Amino acid sequence: MKNFIVAFRLTIVMCLFLGIGYVMVLWVFGKVAGPGKGNAEVVELNEKVVGATNVGQQFTQDIYFWGRPSCAGNGYDAANSCGSNKGPTNPEYLAEVENRINTFLAHHPYLQREDIPAEMVTASGSGLDPDITPQCARIQARRVAEARHIDEKKVDELVEKSIEHPLLGLFGTEKVNVLKLNIALDKLDNAEYDSSWDFTATSLPAGATDGASLIGIVKSSLTVGGTTYTADAPQSFFGAKK
Repeated sequence: MKNFIVAFRLTIVMCLFLGIGYVMVLWVFGKVAGPGKGNAEVVELNEKVVGATNVGQQFTQDIYFWGRPSCAGNGYDAANSCGSNKGPTNPEYLAEVENRINTFLAHHPYLQREDIPAEMVTASGSGLDPDITPQCARIQARRVAEARHIDEKKVDELVEKSIEHPLLGLFGTEKVNVLKLNIALDKLDNAEYDSSWDFTATSLPAGATDGASLIGIVKSSLTVGGTTYTADAPQSFFGAKK
């Protein structure tokens, strides 16, 4: 009976130590030394949170850089993180990859099939990858510049500035966070607009012409060419330079 009491007490102590104490130590360490004080790093646009840097998002418009394909749910679904689980000789898998290649070439007619990095047409194991390699971003720069009617050199410079290098030059590889790059791209375009314009208006600002050379970001709602854009579903519209 004495041994039972000792074992019971020891079990209670270890449960408290490992179940609560250890977790508290990790929580305090994360708050003090962890990035973002232990919280997920989020990205904001127009004072609204638009995503987390460690979970990818699906971009399909030509005005944005694209991330890797995703098999998680309907695409980048954190609740269904997974790969396709299809082998490299699976006919369905090969058909999917072929379709992705054709789609990528249709949006990048200046590329040859062999120019497409494998990661741009194959999904990752998690389906949530937020990053692409610098080369994947560079080959998309021309398409993005043409879609936004801006100088390709500006887009190239933005890509180079967005490259994250290995920790201490040793750990990891060079990468580009797709969400951060697209936010920086939107801010680059938005900076070209006259700050006196009222972006809360419900019609195109005076002096602006639909189809001009730059793209501005909608802060509330704006109707252009019969289409209404809202901040709840951020999109872009063609406006005019300063």
